[in-house]
Amino acid sequence: MTAATRARTGDAERGTLDKAADENFPVAPFFLPRAWRDDLMAVYGFARLVDDIGDGDLAPGGADARLLGVSPEEAENRLVFLDAFEADLGRVFDGTPHHPLLRRLQVTVRRRDLAPEPFLGLIAANRQDQLVRRYETYDDLLAYCELSANPVGRLVLAVTGTSTPERIRLSDAICTALQIVEHLQDVAEDLGRDRIYLPAVDMKRFHVQEADLARKTAGASVRALVAYEAQRARDLLNEGAPLVGSVHGRLKLLLAGFVAGGRAAIAAIAAAEYDVLPGPPKPGKGRLLREVGVTLRGEG
Repeated sequence: MTAATRARTGDAERGTLDKAADENFPVAPFFLPRAWRDDLMAVYGFARLVDDIGDGDLAPGGADARLLGVSPEEAENRLVFLDAFEADLGRVFDGTPHHPLLRRLQVTVRRRDLAPEPFLGLIAANRQDQLVRRYETYDDLLAYCELSANPVGRLVLAVTGTSTPERIRLSDAICTALQIVEHLQDVAEDLGRDRIYLPAVDMKRFHVQEADLARKTAGASVRALVAYEAQRARDLLNEGAPLVGSVHGRLKLLLAGFVAGGRAAIAAIAAAEYDVLPGPPKPGKGRLLREVGVTLRGEG
C-alpha cells in the first residue's frame, strides 16, 4: 500500500469516526476506561460505516469501495456494497478483514467474545432501507428498529460485560426510542432520500399527506403527528430508564447519557413546537446535563 493510499484510507476511517460528535448521545466519553472507549468506538465505527453505505454518505474518493472490492461500476449499487461489507464482516470472525474499521472491530470482537448477530442485524436494516421506503404501522416500525437500533445497545452491554435478559429488554426500549427520535429530527432529510419513517396509519389519523412533509415549515397536522410520535419515544425512554439504576460506576453515567440524550432531543423538538421540517432541532449542552442529572436521580 502506497503512502497516498494509506492517507486516503486513514482519511476515510477518521471521517467516519468523527461523526460521533454529532450524535444525540455520548458514544465513548472520556470518563470511561480506555479499553471500553476503544471498543465502543470500534462498534460505533462499524455502525456508522454501514449506515453511510446504506445512505450513500461515504467519504468522497472511493476508498471504502476499493477496500471492500467494489468496482467503480457497482459503487452506486448499495445492495452490492452491503454484500461486500457483510463479506468483510465475515472475515472479522474467521480471517483478516480488508477495511480498517473492521480490522479495528476485530480486536474488540476477540477481546469481548462478541457474536456476529448484532452486526448482521445492522447490515440487514440497511438492506431493508434500500427496499422498504414506507412503514404502514407502528409495529412495522418497531420491527425495523429491532434491526437498526437495538443491536447497538446489546453490543454496549456485551462490551461492558453486563448483559442479562432484563437489561437487554430495557436497552431495547431505549434504543428504539433513540431511533424514533432520530427519525423525527430527520423527517425532511429522510424524505429527500424518499424514505418516511412516520407510520402511514398515524399519518392518516392526523390527516397528514406526504406533500405536507415536503413544506418548509410544518402545519398544525404535522406538528400534532410529531408530538404524538415524540410521546411514544418518551414513553419508551421511561420504560427503559431503570437500566441506568441496574448498573454502577462509570457505566451508569454512560447509560444515563444515552437516556438523557434522547430526552434532551425530545425537549428540543418540543421547544421547536414540533416543527422539525426546517431542520433537526438539537438540544444545548445545558439541557443535556440537566437531563443527565434527572436520569441519574431516577426522577424521569
